[in-house]
Amino acid sequence: MATDTVIDCGGIGKRYRRSWALRDCHLAVPAGHVVALVGPNGAGKTTLLSLAAGLTLPSEGAMTVLGDQLPGSPRALDRIGFVAQNAALYPGLPVRDLLAIGRHLNRRWDDARARDHLDGLGIPLERKYGRLSGGQQAQVSLALALAKRPELLLLDEPLAALDPLARHDFMSALLTAVAEDGLSVVFSSHAVNELEQSCDYLVVLAGGRVQVSGEVDDLLADHRMLTGPTAEADAVAERLPVVRDRRAGAQSHLLVRTGGVDAPVSGGWRQQRIGLEELVLAYLREPAASALPGPRGAVRPNQKVLS
Repeated sequence: MATDTVIDCGGIGKRYRRSWALRDCHLAVPAGHVVALVGPNGAGKTTLLSLAAGLTLPSEGAMTVLGDQLPGSPRALDRIGFVAQNAALYPGLPVRDLLAIGRHLNRRWDDARARDHLDGLGIPLERKYGRLSGGQQAQVSLALALAKRPELLLLDEPLAALDPLARHDFMSALLTAVAEDGLSVVFSSHAVNELEQSCDYLVVLAGGRVQVSGEVDDLLADHRMLTGPTAEADAVAERLPVVRDRRAGAQSHLLVRTGGVDAPVSGGWRQQRIGLEELVLAYLREPAASALPGPRGAVRPNQKVLS
């Protein structure tokens, strides 16, 4: 059944003893995307994915997945695959036995798909999981998740411990599955430069809240880096929503939102588009700035915005 959103949060919060991992988190992730979920350590990425997977319960607010399903419900569990950074798989068991466990625990299990995936990578089913390389272990975890035939796949830092070749192989297998099945993916990672080639939707978490959310192409088209004389920087900043303002001597660099067109500045200013990594880093360095659907967007408090 088609759904409009795969994750929908309304003021969701999760508290661990005295600290909040997430607080007042509002997010609607549309279906049919490969979503990059990024942010610094402690931003709440793992907590958000664990809530969506039904592995933990929120302390406040509400969340639904795949349209109208409660996380952790039997129907949601059938339709969601989850790969943790440190997969909780048994190192002493052969891969063949891990597939058997998956077959007994999942009602939508596709054993042939898992075996074909692993055979194609030359991963022996009789080898114990703990004796596999890091890249092979990641591929086994991915094979187990995809064998559920999920509609939503949640991946928590699956590339963190992999070498460049293993990362490339993992992403190739993932994108092949996306193309074949049309599943939605939410992918948390610190490797923003690698996600730019594979993800088409961006969510940035900072301080337990959503700071940026939107389609990657739209976000990149909506921002310009302006470089020009510091003497004119205040006037430019008064007329445009500024995300990040860096001034060094006679020259200033302003990252601004322009509504998808070139900024209306004088000929003394040079403007250029930016990449995904530069966009993410700029917002993370400016916690007061945001780029969100609706009335809030890339504006610092008390800043004037032209209509």
